[in-house]
Amino acid sequence: MSAEAATRATGIPREVLKQVRRVEIATRGLVSEVFSGEYHSVFKGRGMNFAEVREYDYGDDIRNIDWNVTARTGAPFVKVFDEERELTVMLVVDVSASGDFGSRERMKGEVAVEICAVLAFSAITNNDKVGLIIFSDRIEKFVPPRKGRQHVLRVLRELLYLKPEGRGTDIGGALEYLAKVVRRRAVVFVVSDFLADSYERPLTVAGRRHDTIVVHMGDEREREFPPIGFLELEDAETGERLTVDVTDPAFRAAFERDVTTSADALDRRFRQTGVDVIRISTDSPYADRLMRFFRQRARRFR
Repeated sequence: MSAEAATRATGIPREVLKQVRRVEIATRGLVSEVFSGEYHSVFKGRGMNFAEVREYDYGDDIRNIDWNVTARTGAPFVKVFDEERELTVMLVVDVSASGDFGSRERMKGEVAVEICAVLAFSAITNNDKVGLIIFSDRIEKFVPPRKGRQHVLRVLRELLYLKPEGRGTDIGGALEYLAKVVRRRAVVFVVSDFLADSYERPLTVAGRRHDTIVVHMGDEREREFPPIGFLELEDAETGERLTVDVTDPAFRAAFERDVTTSADALDRRFRQTGVDVIRISTDSPYADRLMRFFRQRARRFR
């Protein structure tokens, strides 16, 4: 398809479409080689579809007897069902200002977009619907779940080019909004750095109502500073600034304690809410973490 035709088909401007295509190409191998099979095995359909009838065999559930066919034929027949494979996959993505941080080649937000692309293309490979909630300290965008490649391209366009109005993070508000707009059980990926508070109860509710997976985005410089002297630090969400000497032993010890305390608290929150967690850091390949999660989950549900 030419660039002009693709633009007409998707409604996405050519320069935007180029970036969307780059993300698609970057994630295509991971989708086709790994997740098409793993994805199918770890996420179950929400119900059963009628497939056919066959004669009753000893041990069949009598509740599945088709009484109309049995009456017509004079012999017992039972209904056979296939698992309903169609799922709704919801991407709940944090675009607060703290996502614009990364100490290596890419920011947390950029890596998050590629992960969302892998999940979305994996979903449509399995003929599932994909929806999107983008949030900061408010709901920035809701894209209702639909099928198809063009729809996924639109989802990626929103993730790549939406300009957030908010800078803060309200994970609880995003999950409460999810409960309002997605009534039926779905597979929900919450993609955030979780630099926020007061989301435990909504995350617990989401975990009970949906198959909820947390994708925790991080960066090594949020866990450790190189000893390079004075640094001016700025909170991306509040604008607060602080100058520190990162070679000062007292500062480094206090920082390490804070990192450990925060990490332990986050682990407890995730355990208490009962959701699965994928930990992603910008300083290591995300494909390995994703593959490990999917394979471990596949073994768990066998």
